[in-house]
Amino acid sequence: MTATQAPPIRVGKAAVGALGTLAVATGALESVVSPTLPLLQRELHMSPAEGALLSIVLLITGALVTPVAGRLGDRYGGKRVLIRLMAVVSAGGLVSALAPNLPVLLLGQVLQGAMVGALPLSFILVRAHLPEGASKVAIGVVSGLFVGGGMAGTLSAGPVAEGLSRHWMFALPTIAVIGATTLVNGLMPHDPPGRSETAGVDWPGLALLSGTLVTLMLVLALAPDVGSQPLLLGALVVVLVAFVTAWIAVERRTASPMVDPRMLARPAIWQSCVLTFVICVGTSMAVYLVPQLFAVPSHAYGFGAGATEIGFYLLPGAVAASLAGPISGMGVRRLGSRAVVSAGIVIMAAALTALAAAHSEIWHLVIGKMLIALANGLCVTAMVTSTATSVDRSDTGIATSLVLVTRVIGFAVGAQLGGALLTAGTPSGSDVPAESAFVTGFVTAGAVTALSLLVARTLSKGDKE
Repeated sequence: MTATQAPPIRVGKAAVGALGTLAVATGALESVVSPTLPLLQRELHMSPAEGALLSIVLLITGALVTPVAGRLGDRYGGKRVLIRLMAVVSAGGLVSALAPNLPVLLLGQVLQGAMVGALPLSFILVRAHLPEGASKVAIGVVSGLFVGGGMAGTLSAGPVAEGLSRHWMFALPTIAVIGATTLVNGLMPHDPPGRSETAGVDWPGLALLSGTLVTLMLVLALAPDVGSQPLLLGALVVVLVAFVTAWIAVERRTASPMVDPRMLARPAIWQSCVLTFVICVGTSMAVYLVPQLFAVPSHAYGFGAGATEIGFYLLPGAVAASLAGPISGMGVRRLGSRAVVSAGIVIMAAALTALAAAHSEIWHLVIGKMLIALANGLCVTAMVTSTATSVDRSDTGIATSLVLVTRVIGFAVGAQLGGALLTAGTPSGSDVPAESAFVTGFVTAGAVTALSLLVARTLSKGDKE
């Protein structure tokens, strides 16, 4: 039952800026492990399997927390849930910064994973306190800053860890998260609850959704080793199907479901989820393959770049990713979501195909990665904006959460696929993959991305102003 709401309090640029600052800080904190994983493995004496676990545990937690945070934000108010969620994230960052060993660091990463839920909560606040047209631009700005923060964390984590220590690479963005949360708490007014607080939490649905997402991430993590563990992977697939079936059955019978399956049946929702997944698979393959190609020894066919050089080469992509969000928000407002998504798909497919054909010069990879980052930002932001504005305000959090969870899954699938291609393309006794493995990866990503145009054509044009 929807609560009676007072007219919303309009906010200015300072409050939206506070949300953007929080997006930058959380994006940076989310991304510090990936570029420094070899360093962490050395310092904490981790095995490759333990390193793989550390690299995905934040994604698993984020996939679990995001739809829950979105639903609770819809029900109890975005600001109320956001501040509490950021307290958990800040505690996780501090635990990671002080961690003396792997188990404590894993605990910190589990707590940090709650940060992924901050985006749908920010979108709830934006829709509650801004008019429709301005909210589209603001959603784009916040989304773009989160992506930009992630790239900034990727670029800075290595130098901070090597110049100061691994502890500071967690501590600095955590301090930024605490400061940004304080700004949001002071500048952003409370939004009224969208649903009656007498409705209970759908614990059975939450448990089954958690089991589904955890099992899915485990399947993705083990998929590259299917040859050595076929029975385990097969058993996990069976468990995954059982979880999905049980979750759908329970949610259909629940009076107040955590995620209403009927929402997934809406064209605006499933189209956004499908497109986001496919686009993020293509993006993630490039995110994985391009740095690997930079690092291939120069006596082979690569450039022999170190961590600092790779970060420098990826900087234009970071800038493009941070600009893509606001550009996409304005594009959706003026042209509609279908036009923006279609343009992004064409740019990404062309860039991936070009990289397959031309990757012999550093500038080839720099320009290609920049275009891919721009296209990904355009598409995903347009999908989130379209989804957020196609549902009732009371469903903003859960609807955008579904798209963001799909984004996480798409990135996981793309990274695993890229890794599997390079592993399969590495000759016996060599540490350097064959060049053809990179070509296959770029061609595959480009073809899959291009096919998504078929889905993009079914999108509604979206509201224009």
